[in-house]
Amino acid sequence: MELNELPTIEVELVKESKIASVDFNDLPFGKTFSDHMFIAEYYDGKWQSAKVQPYKEIALSPACNVFHYGQAIFEGLKAYYKADGSGIVLFRPEKNAARLNASAKRMSMPEVPVELFMDGIRHLLEVDNSFVPKQTGSSLYIRPFLIGTEPFIGVRSSDRYLFIIITGPTGAYYDEAISVLVYDSYVRSTKGGYGNAKAAGNYAGTLYPVKLAKEKGYKDVLWLDGEHKKYINEVGTMNIFFVIDGKLVTPETDGTILDGVTRDSVITIAKDLGIDVEERQISIDEIVDAYNAGKLTEIFGSGTAAVISPVNKFGYKEKDYPLDETKYVVAQKIKENLVGIQKCMLEDKFNWVTQVN
Repeated sequence: MELNELPTIEVELVKESKIASVDFNDLPFGKTFSDHMFIAEYYDGKWQSAKVQPYKEIALSPACNVFHYGQAIFEGLKAYYKADGSGIVLFRPEKNAARLNASAKRMSMPEVPVELFMDGIRHLLEVDNSFVPKQTGSSLYIRPFLIGTEPFIGVRSSDRYLFIIITGPTGAYYDEAISVLVYDSYVRSTKGGYGNAKAAGNYAGTLYPVKLAKEKGYKDVLWLDGEHKKYINEVGTMNIFFVIDGKLVTPETDGTILDGVTRDSVITIAKDLGIDVEERQISIDEIVDAYNAGKLTEIFGSGTAAVISPVNKFGYKEKDYPLDETKYVVAQKIKENLVGIQKCMLEDKFNWVTQVN
């Protein structure tokens, strides 16, 4: 779609802001939302309307495609105040736009023009900039999503869609290191499936195994591959990294693993710091052997919400393998560099930061 074919974005402001009710010193992840939302409608083969409006419930037919056949994808990114308070920035938003469209293709949905994606975010940040936290460790979480809305009970792609963006100030996703249970029964994705798409169904299928893991005292799940049930996949809703004998090792993106924006950033920063990085298959047996040999020194997850989340214990076949996250050197160094770039405290040598106002 050409830029001149995009709908003009209308703006309807709230009559009274709820900013006074927000406690910026207590921001549980995903529970507080800003005053406005962005909504664009697709039908007759093109994007027809776009509007910034007060955050509110939306009315949908009970027969909508999304409720019955699961055409639903989403993204997650953050806006930050620069450390010197001179403006608000986004971190690699073009990567999120590209990944949303890769997910849309896999789920047989229309692409969202990058201009529409970015303009929607910019308009929201313009009217809701007071919701961007200035506190250390906090940010404005941005959740774009696309759903099929055709009221039709039939297994085929919808011919109507809504693209919506909501935002909200938030603190850390995990406020401490996590313990994980390794499953060799439940899996999150298989080759030929859609594990590399950020589709709602990918996450729904993980909820029950995570519930079981929590009942056993673990925080989350370390997933194995769906074919052999022996190769490392992801951890919770994050990409995973291991430090083995001084090298940073992570599973290759083989179509079953989400191509994380933070994952790519971690790899780039690690290489820039002179750390050897390997992207390859990693078996759980290799991890156990490396642990027993004293060569496994760090495990951490990476993702937009969590940034870098240390894993301090994994359980496998009724045995626990603890690690001391206070001694993690690689994870801490990478996080310092990543957050430093995001908050404009360090040189943006990779051109990752986009200033929006």
